Amino acid sequence: MRTSLLKKYYDARLPWYTIYPAVSHFSAAIGATACEKWLGHLAPDEPVSLYFHVPFCQSICTYCGFPRTMTRRDAPILNFLAVLREEIRLVAELAPEGLFVNDVHFGGGTPTLMKPAEFTDLMELLRRQFAFGKAATVAIEIDPRTFTVEMADALTTAGVNRASVGVQTFDRTVQRAINRVQSEKQIAAAVEILRHRGIANINFDLMFGLPNQTVQSCVGSAARAVAMRPGRLAVFGYAHVPLWAKNQRLIDEAALPDVAARAEQAAAMADTLVAAGYRKIGLDHFALPDDQLALAQEAGRLRRNSLGYSADTCKTLIGLGPSAIGRLGEGYVQNEIATGSYSRKIRAGHLATSKGHRLSNEDRMRAEIIERLMCDLEADVPRICARHGFDPIAFLDSAERLLMLAEDEIVDVKEGVIRVRDEHRFIIRGVAAVLDQYLERPLC
Repeated sequence: MRTSLLKKYYDARLPWYTIYPAVSHFSAAIGATACEKWLGHLAPDEPVSLYFHVPFCQSICTYCGFPRTMTRRDAPILNFLAVLREEIRLVAELAPEGLFVNDVHFGGGTPTLMKPAEFTDLMELLRRQFAFGKAATVAIEIDPRTFTVEMADALTTAGVNRASVGVQTFDRTVQRAINRVQSEKQIAAAVEILRHRGIANINFDLMFGLPNQTVQSCVGSAARAVAMRPGRLAVFGYAHVPLWAKNQRLIDEAALPDVAARAEQAAAMADTLVAAGYRKIGLDHFALPDDQLALAQEAGRLRRNSLGYSADTCKTLIGLGPSAIGRLGEGYVQNEIATGSYSRKIRAGHLATSKGHRLSNEDRMRAEIIERLMCDLEADVPRICARHGFDPIAFLDSAERLLMLAEDEIVDVKEGVIRVRDEHRFIIRGVAAVLDQYLERPLC
């Protein structure tokens, strides 16, 4: 990719377009009252997904941009779990009785920091409050540095069938720079423990653009990950936003690769994974041909949600825990980010919703176009516009910046279908940004 195009269209501050509009455009006008009504409006016969944010870690990785709290004591986690159980009961009371759950994801933070018995108790509560199908996906994120055999046994007992292992990099120099030192042996042991207990669906998270990373170290990390043969990998680019994520101020900015180097790292990792038999999924995921993500892409039903790429087709996502984002019929909601504020609201018998966004018809149309671009690298604008009652000609005529993308040979636009050229998938967020009516600064 030409360096001039990277400088023109790549911007690390752009939204990741996991949802549209981005969280930065949520309003405090949408609060707990709206969320209560929206939960009550859910269709009782439609399956939903649940996302749990467990905000605790034993140490803080300097690259992390997620809300989390460091603790080495059990008390804060126990207090949090007591509040989380109350939130589950509140949601179950407000939603239609017997709500069917098709997908559960525990993220963080490090959700496996809770004790094994605490996790199985939590899953038992969920199964009492909601209806689970035999084919429901239950996934959890794992830090191999703290993962234990006892916790693995609890995951099996609780019905967990997918695990995401936080690897990021195998390069020890880079690990030290991001305060996440873990051995290849620890990672391999976690994978072996999971597989031995029948949890065969395993994801790895890798990163590029980290301090002191090189193309060689990125390729080395990808190759070592491939040797353990996870079903899918997410290869994220580090986003340096120290004004918002204070822990990132500990990173030496002089050690960060520039935009051209980042693109070279991403391309080299992609080549390594594709050569090993993985398929490219959207912007930054890779999956073996028989993985659900690859099958969803092949069938044209790949989705984009607040966790990234997903084979989950549920229209509703209920977020629980501090900072968790939910997608309900009328729009998006987000819980209080600070654990203390979140806990106070739940203990008072109220939902912890702090802000959200009510979706307009135009929001829904733009969201679908952006989702298809992010998932398929193409979007049939006339078909999507017709589905939402909009004139595709008027919409395309108003998207003047698409012409510049076409002139720069980033996209092709033919009969209203926007197609992003494969060699430019690294800047797909820049393509999505020209369709974002809420983005204040023009990209081009």
